[in-house]
Amino acid sequence: MLSKHVNGKCELYKVWIMATRDLMIRSLLCFITSLIIFLPAACLRDQTVTETPEESKTYLKASPEDMQWWRDMKFGMFIHWGPVSLVGTEIAWSRAGHRPGTGGTGSIPVETYDNLYKKFNPIEFDAEQWAQIAKDAGMKYVVFVSKTHDGFCMFDTKLTEHKITNSPFKRDVAKELSLACQKAGLRFGFYYSPPDWYHPDFLTDNHDRYIKFMHGQIRELCTNYGKIDIIWFDGLRGTAEDWDSETMFGIVRKLQPHVIINDRAGLEADYETPEQTIGIFNMDRAWETCMTLGNQWAWKPNDNIKSLKQCIDNLVIATGGDGNFLFNTGPMPTGKIEARQAKRFRQMGQWLEKYGRSIYGTRGGPFMPGPWGVSTRKGSTIYIHVLNWPKRPLELPAINRKILSASVLTGGTVRVDQTAEGIVFGADKKARESMDTIIALRLDATAMTIEPISTVPRSITAGKKVTTSNIYRDMEEEYGPQNAVDVSYSTRWATDDGLRKAWLEVDLEEAIVFDRAVIKEACGELVQKFELQYKDGNTWKTFYHGSKIGEMFEVEFAPVTARIVRLNILDTVNGGPTIWEFMLFQIQK
Repeated sequence: MLSKHVNGKCELYKVWIMATRDLMIRSLLCFITSLIIFLPAACLRDQTVTETPEESKTYLKASPEDMQWWRDMKFGMFIHWGPVSLVGTEIAWSRAGHRPGTGGTGSIPVETYDNLYKKFNPIEFDAEQWAQIAKDAGMKYVVFVSKTHDGFCMFDTKLTEHKITNSPFKRDVAKELSLACQKAGLRFGFYYSPPDWYHPDFLTDNHDRYIKFMHGQIRELCTNYGKIDIIWFDGLRGTAEDWDSETMFGIVRKLQPHVIINDRAGLEADYETPEQTIGIFNMDRAWETCMTLGNQWAWKPNDNIKSLKQCIDNLVIATGGDGNFLFNTGPMPTGKIEARQAKRFRQMGQWLEKYGRSIYGTRGGPFMPGPWGVSTRKGSTIYIHVLNWPKRPLELPAINRKILSASVLTGGTVRVDQTAEGIVFGADKKARESMDTIIALRLDATAMTIEPISTVPRSITAGKKVTTSNIYRDMEEEYGPQNAVDVSYSTRWATDDGLRKAWLEVDLEEAIVFDRAVIKEACGELVQKFELQYKDGNTWKTFYHGSKIGEMFEVEFAPVTARIVRLNILDTVNGGPTIWEFMLFQIQK
């Protein structure tokens, strides 16, 4: 019995030892587990403490990789469409009534405008046809207006009854178009207007309710329509606080991580959006010009659409400035894109099919835009786009690369002479007659690291004191006369719509002898009659009479000595005159 008792104590001791060991092991495992669980959290807390504001808000910017596809594509289609096409007036802006935060009013009574959708039945709408027209144009992405300032929604939102699916048409055109673009291999995005003149809470004491509504719609667009590549806000100069934009951007990036966002919600975002004008040459900040094919964003009967030359010029100049070009169409109330517009887009596509290698995937420069045209570059090739041949041989500044060969992509013959002082281009008649003479210069090393080089000739009007008879809507900073003498083809002097006459006066500060003028008109050939004058005492004397100016006007005349000169526009059509640049040049010795 003793032996058994002793053995029992030993077994009990063994059991205690094993239990104690197991307890120690479990305790150790718990301790290790707690380290595994809590140490990363502690580290994360430490990271949060040291994280900079910029690092903690990465959702405010797209990655360089996400921006690259957009930069490479260069050319997109903008689509403004809605019930307003039934009456052919401008979308949103022709609506009468109160415009909180903006002011002004339109011509169509609110009761009429807001109920147009009840008659809107575009039975000929074919999303795949629209996508095909964009592809035929050489466009690579589409931005569709989901809601503009008038508050009408062209998608099936659940947050308001003021929408396309409550029209007689009933279909979600946004859904159909997003699917058609995906099928066609086009990138797709939505335009969305934060301002909403229809919503009862917009910019009232209940604006917080409107913000909730707006963010809800953004969530819908980013959830119900597949992959969204672009969100294009149009905040009408509202601030980030007006829209709670940081929260809104967070919603967008969470639902669509690879989306790119424009700069019109009060934040810098991913790219700038000059409107109806070509942006300034800028390789540091991405930008995209948005522009109408006609005079209006929405469809307008018998609208004056741009010539093929104007269309190509705008695309090429935007690309040469290192930007993108978003070209607008306003479909008809039937649902079809007007035949004239579709034809013009296809003509652009035919041009791009031949010469697209000088556009797609390029960067602007190294020669900055000038009266003659622009340049683009890719690898070790520079593409010289001569849009306006000067009367004299084209001279460009020197580059620290050797030109190994030069070829004309567009026909004709061009002679290229490279010296230490610069590059001189001479062209035969056939080359000069081209809409855009494209000369490919193959270099002995990469063109991508050449610093941008200015090519704008020094005009004696540059930076001088200038006055005018009229400024568009008194918007002096955007459209004042100083923009016509700032040696930039990205800013312009503009006048009020419907104005037939206007003048631009420049004080040269001293009497100077000059014999040549270059004038670049924006928005087509609006000017039909003009004269160049100088002031002699209190009398204006005319030294040149002209008719049309157009995209590029250059004239030489007998030498004039004067201090104060004037561009006197005597007659225009289809809107007030608008001028990119008014330049005068001294006699070359």
